[in-house]
This record gives sequence, C-alpha cells and structure tokens, in this order.
Amino acid sequence: MLILEHLYKTYYVGDETVHALDDASLHVKPAEFVAICGPSGSGKTTLMNVIGCLDQPDSGRYILDGVDVAECSDNELSMIRSEKIGFVFQQFNLLDSMSALENVELPLIYQKLSQKERIERAKAALDQVGLSNRMLHRPSQLSGGQQQRVAIARALASNSRVILADEPTGNLDSKSGNDVMRMIQRLSSEGYTIVLITHNEEIARQAQRTVYVRDGRLFRSLEEAEQL
Repeated sequence: MLILEHLYKTYYVGDETVHALDDASLHVKPAEFVAICGPSGSGKTTLMNVIGCLDQPDSGRYILDGVDVAECSDNELSMIRSEKIGFVFQQFNLLDSMSALENVELPLIYQKLSQKERIERAKAALDQVGLSNRMLHRPSQLSGGQQQRVAIARALASNSRVILADEPTGNLDSKSGNDVMRMIQRLSSEGYTIVLITHNEEIARQAQRTVYVRDGRLFRSLEEAEQL
C-alpha cells in the first residue's frame, strides 16, 4: 500500500543543517497497522507529512497505492489527500460552529459528491464510530473522546483505506485514549491500513509493527535506534 524508499529531507535553520529524513525506507502492506515512534525532533513529523502528501522529500521514491507521488501535480496531490488518506490529528480540527454531522460532511465537498451522498456517507461514518445519537451536537457539546471519534468518522467518510493518525490520544485522558485505540485496532481488523505517529512507546506497542525514528533514520527496534 505504501512504499517509501531512500527518502532524504534537509532543512536549514540559520547556520544549522537539519537532516529530517536520512535515507529513510518503509514498506507498509495493505491492512497493516504500523506505529512510527520517536521523540520530538526525531523526524517523525516530517515522515508523516510525506506519507500524507503534505510535503515532498528532496529525493527518494514514494508510491501510494500504486501512484508515484513525485509525478503528481498539486491538484492530483489534493485529490490523493481527499480520496486515499483519512487524517486523524491530535487537535481534532473540528469547527465548533458546525454539528458533528456537518464536520464529517464538509471535506466530502472536495470529492464533488451530491449533498445527499455526502450526508449519507457522514451519517454512516458517525454510526460506525458509535455517535449516531450525537450527530447534531457541536464539538463543544461533546467530550474529548467523542470529538476524536468525530474526527475518525471524518476520515472514514472519505472511503479511503489508509488512516494516518498523528498522536490521536495526545489530548485525551487515559480512558478516552484507550477507547480511541480500541477503535483504531478495530478498523485495522476491518482491513484499513493504519499508520500511527506517536512518541508514546506504550501506544506504539499496540500496533502490529513499530518503526522507530531517530535523527531522520528508521529502525526496526528500539535497541537499534538507541545504538545510534
């Protein structure tokens, strides 16, 4: 599903050169649940942005569901983000002026669907995360865990099979965080490809496989990473 090979990404901050990605390679199979774990400044956010087609590497190859991302125009990248990747962020990114249903429906406008189809998809997604009875509530009327479930429903409504989750439990209490992780594990069992970004090793261990990031390089185990 995801093939990343020999990725390099360098930033220049004043006189300092930061190798955010340093010969990073990663293959993720369809329906696999992979956690990318690393501390702040390790390169995991840059890797997430590349996987989500929000940024491009300086060099290397990225194939997403058979599409060579480097050959895509800006409009094509926008369509990939809309149709192939469902995003779940730490901050939820919900509009408080809109109901849960409207928040889930909104991104579907970019897929040029009819309003009827958008609403049907949004309702089905909210039902999938157990919020069919809260779909008319605004985010401020929902708990943090419920807001994150709305965000997951928004990702599912796009019909993408890849879910990119960036610290999805970071703003939640332990109970709500556990509920969200159980939902992510359920989606994995249903055939979704999950890539979860986290600094929390306990969260990372719930994935089928964990990749560790240090100084822009990827490692198969924490022991390998710590030998850097």
